[in-house]
Amino acid sequence: MTLTDPAVAAFTAPAAPAHPLASLTPAEITAVHTIVAGLDGVDEATRFAYVGLEEAAKGEVLAWERGDAPAPERRARVQLLNLRTAHSLDLVVSLATGAVLRTTELDGSDGQLPILDAEFEEVGVIANEDAAWVAALAARGLTTDDVVLVPLSAGHYGFENEVGRRILRTFAFRQDHPADHPWAHPVDGLTAYIDVAARSVIEIIDTPGFTVPETHGNFDDPELQGPPLEGLKPIVITQPEGSSFTVDDEHVTWGEWDLRIGFDTREGLILRQLSFAGRPVMYRGSISEMVVPYADPAPNRFWQNYFDTGEYLFGRYTNELELGCDCVGDITYVDAVLSDENGMPRTIRNAVCMHEEDFGSLWKHTDIFTGSSEVRRARRLVISFFTTVGNYDYGFYWYLYLDGTIECEAKLTGILFTSAYPGEGYPFASEVAPGLGAPYHQHLFSARLDMTVDGVANVVNEIDAVRLPISAENPAGNAFTKKVTPIASEKVSGRVADGAVNRVWQIASTEKTTERGQATSYVLFPTETPVLLADETSSIAARAAFATKNLFVTKYDPAERYAAGDFVNQHPGGAGIPDFIAGDEPLVGEDVVLWHTFGLTHFPRNEDWPVMPMDYAKFTLKPYNFFERNPVLNVPAPVNTHCAPASHPDAHGEASASGCHC
Repeated sequence: MTLTDPAVAAFTAPAAPAHPLASLTPAEITAVHTIVAGLDGVDEATRFAYVGLEEAAKGEVLAWERGDAPAPERRARVQLLNLRTAHSLDLVVSLATGAVLRTTELDGSDGQLPILDAEFEEVGVIANEDAAWVAALAARGLTTDDVVLVPLSAGHYGFENEVGRRILRTFAFRQDHPADHPWAHPVDGLTAYIDVAARSVIEIIDTPGFTVPETHGNFDDPELQGPPLEGLKPIVITQPEGSSFTVDDEHVTWGEWDLRIGFDTREGLILRQLSFAGRPVMYRGSISEMVVPYADPAPNRFWQNYFDTGEYLFGRYTNELELGCDCVGDITYVDAVLSDENGMPRTIRNAVCMHEEDFGSLWKHTDIFTGSSEVRRARRLVISFFTTVGNYDYGFYWYLYLDGTIECEAKLTGILFTSAYPGEGYPFASEVAPGLGAPYHQHLFSARLDMTVDGVANVVNEIDAVRLPISAENPAGNAFTKKVTPIASEKVSGRVADGAVNRVWQIASTEKTTERGQATSYVLFPTETPVLLADETSSIAARAAFATKNLFVTKYDPAERYAAGDFVNQHPGGAGIPDFIAGDEPLVGEDVVLWHTFGLTHFPRNEDWPVMPMDYAKFTLKPYNFFERNPVLNVPAPVNTHCAPASHPDAHGEASASGCHC
């Protein structure tokens, strides 16, 4: 499949953005559509499963920034699916020439393209035309008009009748009226397996004996909400002189921070080229994958394992945010431009929210000898987006602090995926309302952290606290120290967090040091929660190998972008991290990428129904000997407050006004 020579000759390149890593523009997405429309075999059934920037290699970008090379060619990655035949293509095209630079045809043996909305929409039509499905509903006293269907990714379980086919599985939920949230009424024990290209139901799992719960979960019903809570006074957040950060297209500056942001259909928000005080810290940070494995082994539920990034492309479900509802204060919004399934640009208004937040005390001390009393206020820059994938809503918040700290926090809310509760003592689900179950599950995120701490020559050290026994050297038994273990190569890089020894991972420069000879570094502080709890020989463990550890480290490779591999949908397993570390590349003094798993293990509670209060999962990157001293000594004291300037002697004994005397 190639673009004809005359078509290449007639191609008009769209104007390239000023920076080679800029997100695709509407004109570039339109150009991609033009290129694809000229390909042999593309017809009215062809859909665009993915369109995104094919990023230039890091070395090419850095050489261009130094002035040592021209700007890298702008390229796009395009994935095409024919809805009728399931014919699947993965292409890379040149936005400069219109040429197709790479073509890969997928046969399904190593995964399928992501699931399209067009396929989700067809599941209900296909199932409701199947006599066996209609009969199974009728046996439960239901018709196709009584239920809505929830199509879901199938996973991979070696079923012979699914080989080479695009499979979705679907549950039914009763909906009592148009405003009724159907999650309260699962039609349990019934699942249809559907070949969406062939438009056929290939199998029905029908386990009678479940009762449809009658409780309702209409959280937006004033009667269920109850009388409004009284006594809450308004909170008004203002910045009379405006925000302290600047946004020029995708370039952001704030305090000592300088970075770029981007947005992608698959990964959502991307942070790029973060530097602090002119020194590089992280080249690229994103959520490269997430998986939600469920724990119920029932015949119609064992397969519930959702890769919301790789299977569903959660970036495309990004919410349009509203001032005062999603973001409060002096807000800057950034739109996201993505491709729709017909290959045309679509804009998500207010996709990314940026604002500053006060964050309490930055540093403070009242000295008993000098009488000095100083305090500074902390603040952070918040860059965030929210996406809704089916029943769950996820917010991803990146926080940058004045002292060089970086945090990433996932916020989880929305509605539990429900089941009919089998009875008291069922070991794999909670009863959250009468007869309504919520299976146990996990939310595991993989952050891809392409670090450049003072350059591309880094090493990752595992640091543990070590208790020392009483000895001649430690007669009182009070001593403890630390153990520093360099992660020398990829195959030994799989590590698990351990709060008992205060385990952290240090990303250290192997070329730059402080004035005292210490390696400049950042430290990754994990939050200790369980990694993947499924059996290590299970299908999901093979497909989500990244989630079996809290950390993997690889040598930078521009082709290694997603923790579970490029084609997650129906992949048999072994892609992504297992493939990335197979070469066992050395990691000391190299350009390293960290793959950090963080998340939650969820045993649902009554308070999570009918809509979940926000839950949180996060990690932190903090400078460690990156600076010579506290980097925020220069933050000004608060003004226009009850604090008054204080006079303190300087080094020569002269009085000087500074700080905040409270």
